[in-house]
Amino acid sequence: MITHYALAHHLETKAEREREGERARQKRGRVEMKGNSSSIVFTTITIIIFGFSAIVNSQTDSCSSSLNLQSVTLPFDATSLHCHAVWDSQNYILRYSETTPGTWTFVLSAPAANSYIAMGFSSNGQMIGSSAIVGWISSTEGGVIKRYYLGGTSPNLVEPNKGNLVLTNFSFITTQASTVYMGFQLVTEQPQTKLIYSVGPTGMLPVSPNYRLNEHFNKVSTTINYITGQTSSTGSPYTRLRRSHGILNMLGWGILMIIGVIVARHLKSYEPLWFYLHVGIQSLAFVFGIIGVICGFVLDNKINADVSTHKALGIFILVLGCLQVMAFLARPDKVSKSRKYWNWYHQTVGRLLIILAVANVFYGIHLGEEGTGWNAGYGVVLAILVVIAVILELKLWFRK
Repeated sequence: MITHYALAHHLETKAEREREGERARQKRGRVEMKGNSSSIVFTTITIIIFGFSAIVNSQTDSCSSSLNLQSVTLPFDATSLHCHAVWDSQNYILRYSETTPGTWTFVLSAPAANSYIAMGFSSNGQMIGSSAIVGWISSTEGGVIKRYYLGGTSPNLVEPNKGNLVLTNFSFITTQASTVYMGFQLVTEQPQTKLIYSVGPTGMLPVSPNYRLNEHFNKVSTTINYITGQTSSTGSPYTRLRRSHGILNMLGWGILMIIGVIVARHLKSYEPLWFYLHVGIQSLAFVFGIIGVICGFVLDNKINADVSTHKALGIFILVLGCLQVMAFLARPDKVSKSRKYWNWYHQTVGRLLIILAVANVFYGIHLGEEGTGWNAGYGVVLAILVVIAVILELKLWFRK
């Protein structure tokens, strides 16, 4: 009896030890698995972080990275180039140095895109009259670099293979790690300090044989100190004069004249208030217009811009305004037989003046490169005036 009890106790103790051993092995397994999982997660996160950093570094250029172009043999020491971010919004990086006496080397980098990149040298900070180096990479011709002379704002005045820049035989444009690099060398004692950078519209590259440039998508004008490397964005010269010219002409010929016409057309029942309002508003518009034209002549004399069409339209509008003033002074009486013909003349000249003025205002905004804000603002004012005129015309028509 005792023997059977001892044997049963021995077997029970052995089974308990085996169960405890199994539980211990499972616990060690869970610990090892947890440790392995933590190692795997940590390794994965590390790989992702380093991979992401590698991708970011491969896609953007910066002055903290050395210039190492694998597809280009540089005839100078790349470490001698000064490096500065010159256009933050477009990620333009400029490297430059006087690599040999009288020879300046420039390497401009930008994010690779299906558009041209350009760097211009200007005497006054304006695009017109400056010379530029423009480069792009196309699927048919590969990398192309050309000089351009910016003689005006229209494409036919931007002439390839012209300008006052003297280049050496060394130039290149290449793409590496999602960045396009354009390099060239100028033969000059001192490059011009006013630099202009631009980027072309996407998908509209110059093509042979004429290599005409489409209007840039965006641009910036800067000034650089080649000794310190300090750069600063600069506004166009005579900005205040240019905007005064535009605002005065817009307000005079393009807004007040229209309001004066609406008053004369739809307030005839308020005799003689409508007449004094009409004369007063048109007189103020004429004064603003004359001052705006004078500002335009002064601006043209200072910058010598190629704006012949805009200038001709402005002079013609001024002549029409003077004719209206003379017509007012020679206005016949209401009972005169010639009053009907005078009305035809006065209304026809006034409408022609307003149509040409509105067109010339929009054209001037385009020439001044003021952007969509000015176009949108003036367009909204015109839309309001048109809506008011239409409502008043409908009321007049229903009344009749």
